[in-house]
Amino acid sequence: SRVTAKGKIPATLELLQVAAKEFAAAKFGKALRDLEEAKELSPRTATIREMLGLSAYRLGRWEQALRELRTFRRLTGETTHMPGEMDVLRALDRPRDVEEVWKAFRRIGGEREVDREARVVYGAFLLDAGREREAWEITNPKRIGDKPHESELRVWFVAARAAARLGDLQTGRRLYEAIQA
Repeated sequence: SRVTAKGKIPATLELLQVAAKEFAAAKFGKALRDLEEAKELSPRTATIREMLGLSAYRLGRWEQALRELRTFRRLTGETTHMPGEMDVLRALDRPRDVEEVWKAFRRIGGEREVDREARVVYGAFLLDAGREREAWEITNPKRIGDKPHESELRVWFVAARAAARLGDLQTGRRLYEAIQA
């Protein structure tokens, strides 16, 4: 209600509700259309901008995804989707910008799972660039616990790839086996 004109609130909420259901059902094109309409009614609603960015991301509409995810971050101050921003920048072949977002994320920080996802994306970026040692330093698990969170497994996967590329097949195999277990 702070960012939407009073008379537009019911229509905005209806569009947002429908779009959320479409998104949950993986109907990203339909969700995107409804969210664009909702954005016209309430352009400063963070949830609309977030869902627009995520829908565009799922559809491979990189420029739109980047614009909306960055707008969400400006509106909320949240770093939740900075890994997604880096992934979009990878897709757009903008390596300098990937580096800048990584540096900004390291400075600002984020929740543990977001940090792990940032390490996955940035580590994969480094591997793509032939920077295996840096990828290993970013993703190297200090310990391998018995009940890892899914986000840890994703980091271990990139670490295993980095270890293998560095010629440390024993560590790569150990990580692979830990992921399987």
